[in-house]
Amino acid sequence: MTAIPKLPLAAMHTRHDGLTEATANYYFEAARVCLDRHHESPRETEIDSNGTKSPVVADWEPPDDRTRGAWANEIDATEDGAYACALAAAEVSEGLVAVYRAETGTGADWYIAPKGKTVEDLEDCLRFEVSGVDCGNEIAVAQRLKKKLKQTAAGDSNLPAMAGVVGFKAALVMLETLED
Repeated sequence: MTAIPKLPLAAMHTRHDGLTEATANYYFEAARVCLDRHHESPRETEIDSNGTKSPVVADWEPPDDRTRGAWANEIDATEDGAYACALAAAEVSEGLVAVYRAETGTGADWYIAPKGKTVEDLEDCLRFEVSGVDCGNEIAVAQRLKKKLKQTAAGDSNLPAMAGVVGFKAALVMLETLED
């Protein structure tokens, strides 16, 4: 029997050159708050990458009251927590890691690339647009993904792109590559 892989949320800065330790911890803290709103750790979740579904296990320390209070703005927590979960999902399912924060107007949040590549290898990068849905079901996550793919297609860049949407209550990360 094969063990279900973990969603690699902790210490992302050690694998994603586009994240500093402080940024990685910040996003992970937001993800912990969002996950803990709906689930107990550890929690099996699903990555749906271009229609291929695979289970992963999200594991986190429950946040204390101070941490929950610091992330009481649901919109900010959901957005920042989604960065951690979507980047971790792209890493485990596609072997892609954050190499650089995308500029405004590109239609994306991050540049991601295969492990070992850098932002200097921009032609090897994909633009990665990320969003989060706190309380929606799988249908809500899929609808948001369609919106994010349209946003990415309208971006001022000719690089290939992918969008990722995290459904915290749905325990789902959907990733889809933008077709030309």
